[in-house]
Amino acid sequence: APRPPPRVGVQELPRAGGFAPLDVRRNVPRGVTKLGAYGLLVGGVAVMAWGFKRVGETNIHRRALLAEKQEIRYAILPFLQAEEDAAYVKKKTAHDKWEAELMKSVPGWEVGKNVYKTRSFMPPAMSTLPTGAY
Repeated sequence: APRPPPRVGVQELPRAGGFAPLDVRRNVPRGVTKLGAYGLLVGGVAVMAWGFKRVGETNIHRRALLAEKQEIRYAILPFLQAEEDAAYVKKKTAHDKWEAELMKSVPGWEVGKNVYKTRSFMPPAMSTLPTGAY
């Protein structure tokens, strides 16, 4: 197979006489650099101080709203507890009826008596009562 002719690279060169020199000097007045740095520092500190102040004020406001919310909850707690107690009594009565019907053939069974040997009363969670009780 015939070989292709060798490639000859063409390099770009500067034009005759060269390129014009580049001006790379800093053209900043002397007094502005120090003033600008200090100004940035003071401005940054001022902005951060204002931001921290706002965060503190917001935290105080949020804490006050949370305290108000807690006070409202404490105020309605007796009403919520009364509702819960009434629902418990209703479900407990239905559960006792269901238990009496279920255990009527067991001699010596006492309806509503705790099967555990504990001294303190603890009402069961509402979700633990059997489905047939209500």
